[in-house]
Amino acid sequence: MPQTLCPPTRQSGQWLRALCMAACLLAPALQAQTHSDSPPGPATQAFELVVQTESAPLAAWLSQHLDLQRYRQLSDLDDAEMARLLRDADVQARDLMATQGFFNPTLDWRQTATPGQAHFRQVQLSVLPGPQARIGQVDIRWQGDIDKRPEAEAQRRDVIQAWALAPGETFTQEEWADAKTGALRQLLSERYPQGRIAYSQALVDPKTNLVQLQITLDSGPAVQLGPLVITGAERYGSEQVERLARLKPGSLYRQSDLLEAQQRLVLSGFYDSVFVSLDPDSLDDVRPVKIELKEALRQKWVLGLGVRSESGLRLTAEHTQLKLPGLEWRAASKLALDRKLQRVGVDLLAPPDPSLWRWNISGQYENEKLTSYSVSSHRWRAGRIQLSERIDRAYYAQYDGATTTGDQAGQRESVSVNYAWTWRRFDSMPFPTQGTGWGLELGYGVTLGSPREPFGRWLARGMWLLPLGSQSGRLVLRGETGSVVSKNANALPATQLFIAGGDNSVRGYAPGSLGITQANGTVRPGQYLSVGSLEWQRPIRWNQQRTDWESAVFVDAGAVADQPTELHPRLGYGVGARWRSPVGPLRIDLAYGQATQKLRLHLSVGFTF
Repeated sequence: MPQTLCPPTRQSGQWLRALCMAACLLAPALQAQTHSDSPPGPATQAFELVVQTESAPLAAWLSQHLDLQRYRQLSDLDDAEMARLLRDADVQARDLMATQGFFNPTLDWRQTATPGQAHFRQVQLSVLPGPQARIGQVDIRWQGDIDKRPEAEAQRRDVIQAWALAPGETFTQEEWADAKTGALRQLLSERYPQGRIAYSQALVDPKTNLVQLQITLDSGPAVQLGPLVITGAERYGSEQVERLARLKPGSLYRQSDLLEAQQRLVLSGFYDSVFVSLDPDSLDDVRPVKIELKEALRQKWVLGLGVRSESGLRLTAEHTQLKLPGLEWRAASKLALDRKLQRVGVDLLAPPDPSLWRWNISGQYENEKLTSYSVSSHRWRAGRIQLSERIDRAYYAQYDGATTTGDQAGQRESVSVNYAWTWRRFDSMPFPTQGTGWGLELGYGVTLGSPREPFGRWLARGMWLLPLGSQSGRLVLRGETGSVVSKNANALPATQLFIAGGDNSVRGYAPGSLGITQANGTVRPGQYLSVGSLEWQRPIRWNQQRTDWESAVFVDAGAVADQPTELHPRLGYGVGARWRSPVGPLRIDLAYGQATQKLRLHLSVGFTF
């Protein structure tokens, strides 16, 4: 900032010295006031950079990563400084192009003066990328125990088969880094937690545009699991931790075994946080396994307030007692209330045995108002259940009682024996991007009315998430089919029959609106069910960055009938949005029911299979 200097005064009086010093002190304030009163001028930048090439994403990527952009605000750049910056930018642009596999680009830099505009200059970069390099040869080599151990041959073969950059594919620096990371991750996943990349190199031949890849993986020594070192097990004991973890000392190290043990402990509900790892302070071939726990409180209350698109405001309450006095079982009591559904239930779960099987006793009362009738039902169940991260199994005896209003008014009861099996393989929960899941329920029972009617029931369901690439999202295929085999299905409780429509069934229709249509227009449940859905989920990007939102386009179809030949599907289709919310996936769908010719909004939270 300019400063006002007082001239030396040798013969001036004392008053003159004081006046001069006051002027010196007031000058900066007067200058600041003068600047603040002046209207601000337009922000003129040194230049504007425009990148031109056949590929719009490549042009945007170059514009974003060129360091030249940092100097746009320096409006006092002269021609010599600008020429130096362009020389440096040309070198960097060629390096950036090389990371995308373009080793022979043609770059043309031009400057255009634009006086009176927002920029003193316009810098144009025209890019002809040339042919993109491709992989010519891949050479994967081994060091350490994996190179000598015959038992590791399958692991070596798996790494080679899963290698992400095959000969003939295009080369980019990002894909090369991802391929190396994937190979190392696969090496670390089994037997060799100390594995590393000892050497890697990408040799480029600019004349042929071929890249020769070389990588050497050093496995280090093979490792076995040692004793469990458990910390934090106070309320529920170490024996339960050992049963749930199922990590036997002396067994081969597998990263998946540690992750699955951690998942089992978390899913048990007895622990708020769990961390399972090899002891980092041990370098022996037999390494202890550390299990660090933070136990959950014995009792827990959870209150919730939400909104359902079909029934408005919803209140939920849940009480969990992790260790009932004298019984040591876990008890979970749940309550849900809204305009159309009222439900209360209790679930008792025994501690797991060494095979992770548990005794289970549950009861539930529910009152639900559907499109043209209401059902008040109660269900009691007793049996055994085995829960895991991949497979759930259960076999149980069940009593069902239901009182229905409408055309099927009356009370009906049944007892049955059942088996349920669920298999899932999704990449991440609760926000999966790929994978499959299958489920099957089988039951045989008899009604308790007069006369008693035997029946059989089965229900199969499946889901398939098929990735289409990072830009294109994924396809979601969902299906559900089942039937009840009985000579007189009217004697069965409504809860043993099938009804369709709603958020997780056929969107565009109200829950319970797809069934057997009566002469007076009412709807009742039927013996056969068939539901299918195809959905395309695609990530939403903002400023070239992926957000927590996805778009969705879907079509659903479903039908309920008393005979397979009468299954005439009703269609629903529409658009929606998905959000990775803190409580799980939030789905917002606007669906059009073709049969009703009406739009319906669907809201739901969570992913379960």
